Amino acid sequence: MPKLCEGKCNKAEQRTKVDSIKNTIPPQAGWTNKQDQMHLKYESQLREPLVNGAKTYHQVTEDIIRPIEAKPSRLWYIGFYIAVALLLFGIYSIYRDVTYGIGQWNLNKTVGWGWDITNFVWWVGIGHAGTLISAILLLFRQGWRTGVNRAAEAMTIFAVMCAGQFPIWHMGRVWMAFFVLPYPNTRGPLWVNFNSPLLWDVFAISTYFTVSLLFWYSGLIPDLATVRDRAFTKLRKRLYGIVSFGWTGSTKHWQRHESLSLVLAGLSTPLVLSVHTIVSFDFATSVIPGWHTTIFPPYFVAGAIFSGFAMVQTLMVIIRKVFEMEDYITLGHIEAMNKVIVLTGSIVGIAYLTELFMGWYSQNKFEGYTFWYSRANLFSPYGWSYWGMMACNVLSPQIFWFRKMRRNLFVTFFMSIIVNIGMWFERFVIIVTSLYRDYLPSSWSVYYSPTIWEIGFYAGTFGLFFTCFFLFAKYFPVIAVAEIKYVLKTTGESYKDKMGHLEHVAPEVFAHSGHGHTIVENTGAAN
Repeated sequence: MPKLCEGKCNKAEQRTKVDSIKNTIPPQAGWTNKQDQMHLKYESQLREPLVNGAKTYHQVTEDIIRPIEAKPSRLWYIGFYIAVALLLFGIYSIYRDVTYGIGQWNLNKTVGWGWDITNFVWWVGIGHAGTLISAILLLFRQGWRTGVNRAAEAMTIFAVMCAGQFPIWHMGRVWMAFFVLPYPNTRGPLWVNFNSPLLWDVFAISTYFTVSLLFWYSGLIPDLATVRDRAFTKLRKRLYGIVSFGWTGSTKHWQRHESLSLVLAGLSTPLVLSVHTIVSFDFATSVIPGWHTTIFPPYFVAGAIFSGFAMVQTLMVIIRKVFEMEDYITLGHIEAMNKVIVLTGSIVGIAYLTELFMGWYSQNKFEGYTFWYSRANLFSPYGWSYWGMMACNVLSPQIFWFRKMRRNLFVTFFMSIIVNIGMWFERFVIIVTSLYRDYLPSSWSVYYSPTIWEIGFYAGTFGLFFTCFFLFAKYFPVIAVAEIKYVLKTTGESYKDKMGHLEHVAPEVFAHSGHGHTIVENTGAAN
């Protein structure tokens, strides 16, 4: 390769040398003949592509929008009907609860919270990954979020909808649910208790749902406009035209869209930490041994992210296969999320060990009894659930320290289910093992087990979740088309191959300036 002139030389000689160097770079590397500039932003070949294959903007649109325009497959119908059947079973279970009272559940004077609050906390945790991927990773400009953020945001909304069912129907007299809202009323001195963390839940969950819904829907608008413009029937064009709010793709629209995304990301970021912190206050502000501990807020947040990412993995592996999205949900995305799982799983494991240590170190016999007998003792009534939790949440995720396992789809799918089973056990252990033995032996509970209607209610929330998700996957893009296009020319496989030629260019080309047009200026290749 020619070198720049050594010693002193005039500008004409410098320009001649630069031209000779540029002529050694293949045309596909991105030079333009008109302005002699490199228009592609440089990214090192060491970074794995986020979009596989030689994709163009049109191909991206075709690949992601095609499932919406095509007829549902047989698998879609089978899954949808199963989800609807579970939902109907859940509705009948709720009907039994409302008609005959909370006595339909196997709660008693000692275990006043059972499967209902266990499932409430579990579903709230499931919804945490969507906000984390959408908000925090957006603010940190993490490009790998683009392949998974849309489905994760939808998952958040549906999970919060499922979570909200449990405290509402647990009220028994559900027609009085509006009493939890602090509004001027004619009920005399009757007012909500602002000192109660249960009221804080109302504010936290409703705020979380509202902001997550806005974030999800605002991101959908450009893609809905794409579906509208491709619509082949008047009704379809009209419906998608209504929900896309007249989006035209103008500069002003994109400017406002970007501004709104950043504002919502800023609002959502504290919610990632605050929502499950407030949920943990349901327990931490009490005086019951096993609950009265200051470690709960960070412990609950880490556990929520842990379980949320596991559910995202479950859905992403299925979507990747069923909708043939292997080029957009790559093994790089799967590996990145598995890294988050092993990190948060390790944090949760440290929290478990800290609880056991404090149960011993505090020398409080009641705390010690709860942690060391009710939970850690394998032969106690609920010892099996504690050690099941430890195996699923602490031991099993350690397999992801190995890169080969992080990139194995079967291992990822299997482990994502194991993790969520373990996180359900965690909530069950926290609630039931702290309640079934209290200070008065005569009140000690017999072995708590749910009734068929409690199980039906829980199964019904799965039906609600997957019914909503199947409808979302059929009528909305499961991957953000606009965001994939945004990163395509920097992280797409074919474009990265073109950029790879720049890595073999002499360093002086990057440092040399000729008439104000340099590769450094136009590619950002200083790094």
